[in-house]
Amino acid sequence: MAERVRATTRMTRLGHVYLATVIAFGVAAVGSSLYEVFQNPLANQWYLLAALTLVSGSATVTLPTVGASISVSETFVFASVLLFGPSAGTITVALDGLVISFWLAKRLPEWYRALFNMAAPSIAAWVASHLFFAAAGIQPLFNATTPIDRLFDRLFIPLVIFAVVYFGVNSWLITFAVAFEKHLSPYRVWRQNFLWLSLNYFSAASVALLLVIYSRQVDIRFIGMIVPLLLVLYLTFKTTMGRVEDANRHVEQLNGLYLSTIETLAMAIDAKDQVTHGHIRRVQAFATQLAREVGVRDETLLKAIEAAALLHDMGKLAVPEYILNKPGKLTEAEFEKMKLHASVGADILSAVEFPYPVVPIVRHHHENWDGTGYPAGLHGTDIPIGARILSVVDCFDALTSDRPYRPRLSNEEALRILRDRRGTMYDPLIVDTFARVHQLIVPAITHVGPPTDALNEIASARKNVLPSMNSPVLDEIAASADEMLTVYELARGLAGQVSFNDAADIIVKHIRRLIPCSLCVFFTYRSGTAELEAEHCVGEGASLVRGTRIQVGQRLSGWVAATRQTICNSDPTLDFGEVVRSRVVKLRSCLSTPLVCDGSLVGVLSLYSDDTDAFCEDHRRVIELVGGHVARTFKSAIEFDEMPRRDPLTGLPSVTALDEIVKPGDQLAAYSVLFIDVAQLKQINTSYGRTAGDDVLRHVVDATRRGLRVADILFRHTSDEFVAFLSGADAETADAVARRVRQNITAHPVRLADGSTLNVTIAVIAASSPRDGSSVRDLVSRARIRAASEPGDWGSTVH
Repeated sequence: MAERVRATTRMTRLGHVYLATVIAFGVAAVGSSLYEVFQNPLANQWYLLAALTLVSGSATVTLPTVGASISVSETFVFASVLLFGPSAGTITVALDGLVISFWLAKRLPEWYRALFNMAAPSIAAWVASHLFFAAAGIQPLFNATTPIDRLFDRLFIPLVIFAVVYFGVNSWLITFAVAFEKHLSPYRVWRQNFLWLSLNYFSAASVALLLVIYSRQVDIRFIGMIVPLLLVLYLTFKTTMGRVEDANRHVEQLNGLYLSTIETLAMAIDAKDQVTHGHIRRVQAFATQLAREVGVRDETLLKAIEAAALLHDMGKLAVPEYILNKPGKLTEAEFEKMKLHASVGADILSAVEFPYPVVPIVRHHHENWDGTGYPAGLHGTDIPIGARILSVVDCFDALTSDRPYRPRLSNEEALRILRDRRGTMYDPLIVDTFARVHQLIVPAITHVGPPTDALNEIASARKNVLPSMNSPVLDEIAASADEMLTVYELARGLAGQVSFNDAADIIVKHIRRLIPCSLCVFFTYRSGTAELEAEHCVGEGASLVRGTRIQVGQRLSGWVAATRQTICNSDPTLDFGEVVRSRVVKLRSCLSTPLVCDGSLVGVLSLYSDDTDAFCEDHRRVIELVGGHVARTFKSAIEFDEMPRRDPLTGLPSVTALDEIVKPGDQLAAYSVLFIDVAQLKQINTSYGRTAGDDVLRHVVDATRRGLRVADILFRHTSDEFVAFLSGADAETADAVARRVRQNITAHPVRLADGSTLNVTIAVIAASSPRDGSSVRDLVSRARIRAASEPGDWGSTVH
């Protein structure tokens, strides 16, 4: 049987030099054989052997593990050499190899492939046959006159040498070609795929000897007996190889399923860690290719690196998510918890019976070259080479990928960091090799694994888990009566409709009682641009950060908006840069939570402090509770601000906006309205000018707002009338508010543009449900009637 190389793709430069050398020697061997045959023509019987060689050689069987094939033609090759000498055997093998190259190819083969398939067995046959005749000391049997009994004694040892050398040279020439092509160990290729074929050469030599030794020519009767045996041998071997190939294909399918399964699990883990979904694929491709570049040839170790690259962060299942996804530097206690993931991941995977050493790579991929890593403090070459490779490529991919707390670095910046850590954290050889070849081994990632939507769903699993009024958080903060009272007051005070700024002012007052902070910022979400805008800022440096825009997913608050998770004690510079480290503002920690209502992002509430690690877990729970309550208030306030029915002079909504608050048929608790009438506004405009009339209206609005309660809403009714909606106010409460409003308006004169003042009196009438009517319109009508019977009076004295 003869091996035939079928593919030489991905051949290295050294591999091409090797092919060229083999082809050159093969052509020389065939050329010298042709010259000798030309000088001494062969008998016609040689053509029959050559034909049988070509016919039997076309019955090839492909080896399932390498790109090579074998045939059952060796018996006739040995017979050609025994009968007609080295030149005849060499030419026979050369023709067989050339024809088989065309037979195997689905199209015309590349010239170098055909020449190699001709040259390799020709070299083997030429060398082995010359050694045979030199050792035997006889002429080719076709012309020999030595008696048969003496031939057996003289041919046995030389024939063994012939078979060994022919097999050895032929198989090793093919082995090196396969090794160069597939980047494998030559000895391993030969031992696994060719060693067992040696028996075929010995059997072929034995049959060939029996075929020619008695008649010393090509006897048709003997051939008729041998050909069926060869046919049975071919069919048996082909069937066996078919079963082996099916078994290998099944193993490959199971291995692919196995790798796909662990890859999917690893991608799901990375999705919980907010890692980009292509991270593990890139690390895997980088690691396996870098391993080959540094000289790893053991297929078992390469498989281990491939699997470990997928599973190296399995232990993050045991790390709290708020630590995994925290922007900025971890505290010492948080880092200790993070360090557990290497050991935990290895312990989890140790329950899986991997056929290659995955567990040591996972356990030690955070060890440092100088021994300062974890979990075991290994140093130098005591660290498994797979772990050393994985740590370098994992760091490079992390540095060149976007993270919540920083944008990606360039390849040059990442390589500079790797070089800075060379010899301390990372193996110098690995770093140097990676720096040299990283552009050549850039992985081309195609999407496999679970759909992106599924990964996004995993990554956002906590987004909709927000505290509610019945949340256990209330039980956790019940020990603080002041905090509970403040939260209750906040929830009650924001029960109505207010503008965004009004709502923010009220919330800030209560939040700063709950959580001491230097700066409080409300970021509103702009869905059109996917940005957050710092719209309401109260505290230290508010004017410096107001109006700041942050893309969702970037910086600190943008990360909170994207992941909808609270972060605690992160660095404020991640939001505002070095402006918060100036002499004026020195902020050192941040507590930020998303504001989500009915599954929709409303904004982000971020608190900043000038103390390091100023916020604790109790503060986290409180702000999450507050965020869950006020998100709906802010959503309503934003919609309220965006209403088109606003008075340009006073900024008040039209009274028709009451229809959005109290709709017919609503079953509300007691409520009231105040009807405020500026009876002589036209006279003021005539006497003092339109500007004075506008000043009076603004004065009425400001004084009225100061007299109303937190949740009460003021509307513009007509040019000289206003209506205030008092939610949850009975008649007695409404009368008290009316007196306070009236006093606020009349107690302070209006300052006109010329510096004079005008004392104002006004009619403020209360009407309450159900005493004065069952609808807002009924109450407003009843109050107007009362105001008409008790008109307000403007003083005429100007000071």
